[in-house]
Amino acid sequence: MATKDSLVAMLGKANVIDDPKVLASYAESHSFDLHFAPWFVVKPKNAEQVEEIVKWANKTKTPLVPVSSTGVKLRGDSVPSVPEAVTVDLSGMKKILNVNRQQRMVVVEPGVTYDQLNAELAKKNMVIPGSLKPKKGQSVVTDVIEAVPRLNPMIQWNFFDPLRCVEVTWGDGTRMFTGEALAGPRDLKTQWSRQQWQVQYMGPWITDYYRLITQAQGSMGIVTWASLKAAVKPQVHQLYLAEADDLTELESFVYKAMWTRFPDEIFILNRAQAANIMGKDAGEIMQLKEVLPPWIVAVGVAGRELIPEVRFEARSKDLIDIAQTNGLDLKEGVANLSGRALYQEITKEDTGGTYWKDVYMGSHQNVFFLTQLEKTPVFLKAVREIAQDLGYPTEDIGVYIQPKHLGSSYHMEFTFPYDPNSAAAEARVLDLSEAVSVAAADLGGYFSRPYGKWAGIQLNKDAQSLMVLKKLQGIFDPNDVMNPGKLAV
Repeated sequence: MATKDSLVAMLGKANVIDDPKVLASYAESHSFDLHFAPWFVVKPKNAEQVEEIVKWANKTKTPLVPVSSTGVKLRGDSVPSVPEAVTVDLSGMKKILNVNRQQRMVVVEPGVTYDQLNAELAKKNMVIPGSLKPKKGQSVVTDVIEAVPRLNPMIQWNFFDPLRCVEVTWGDGTRMFTGEALAGPRDLKTQWSRQQWQVQYMGPWITDYYRLITQAQGSMGIVTWASLKAAVKPQVHQLYLAEADDLTELESFVYKAMWTRFPDEIFILNRAQAANIMGKDAGEIMQLKEVLPPWIVAVGVAGRELIPEVRFEARSKDLIDIAQTNGLDLKEGVANLSGRALYQEITKEDTGGTYWKDVYMGSHQNVFFLTQLEKTPVFLKAVREIAQDLGYPTEDIGVYIQPKHLGSSYHMEFTFPYDPNSAAAEARVLDLSEAVSVAAADLGGYFSRPYGKWAGIQLNKDAQSLMVLKKLQGIFDPNDVMNPGKLAV
């Protein structure tokens, strides 16, 4: 029988929390799915303690829910879906274990945030490829493992770049390295002394174990370090912007720009999402929506250490020419929005106050999936029609489109702000997000990150794959202790 005393014996009294107010905070989420407060919150300090916790959970049949980020929980994947679970809070594991400038590799624990990591990388003129305006306290490791889109898809040589190797304790309590790191010995300092830098993600042999933990919502195991591919920090950089009245006007330019491989960042925003990013309060967001163009494509151009100005100038001119041949005017700003100001906002952590998508109305819901760029207008039309039918103002819908993996697929994201103090508004957004999710799936949208009800929508399309997934979970987590109720439910 599981007891608090057994956890205290492992971790110390200060690292086992049962204060009801604290427990309640770990159950709060923007997701509408059913959640429970955890039984305890435990805060391990190292991989050995994580391994011990997982073995204890198997012995006592206690569910575990790993969480690495602090602050508001956006998707519901890190809050318990079953009662009497123990939340394993890894946010205190904040060590940057190694930075290698020559290989551009960094090894970090799961509690390391973007601001913390980039401050350290800046000392060696490097930066970690980031996602769009991450929340304050966002774990870099979690962001990468959950395949949150990178702003720069050109350096994603596989779908999960910049992720390479990890240390993971599987659901059965087995702790191992993956990829190149598994060649051993199981000591990072010794590997580094032998010029092994955890660069190669593949393996061991023909099995890429790291794929089992990606987009799995902590349902396979707990990662205690990850090696990530960093980038050289630009010496010259400009985020160019071009505007359009219709989404279809941007398609040809984006495809041709991606083909050249000249951009760094490249993504599309509608005016509502751009206003959400730049607005400091509801009033400013409303003002921005009055003046910003309907659609904006942002294209970053960088020059790095070797002849940075020459590279920057040549690529800038070529992309401006490509834009002109496709009927767009690529420049340093549109309306009263400059590319430099937008770049500053999207590449730094949120302020730590109200999450940026909640500033306008107080809360929000997201629906996102993968598709191809030429199909995005079809999804946009369907979403607008559903919103109109439900009485939701279409002008408030934020849209963000991000190429992934060298443009092999496109992340399409809809944001629906709403007033959480209005029961009617909350009910309308719940109906809207569910209807949009079903419609997106019917139109061919792929929920590669199947949170909550999306798991049923996506996985039930393919009974064979669902059977394989459940069998794999049974192998790596035979007692179903890892975040039960998520993914293959």
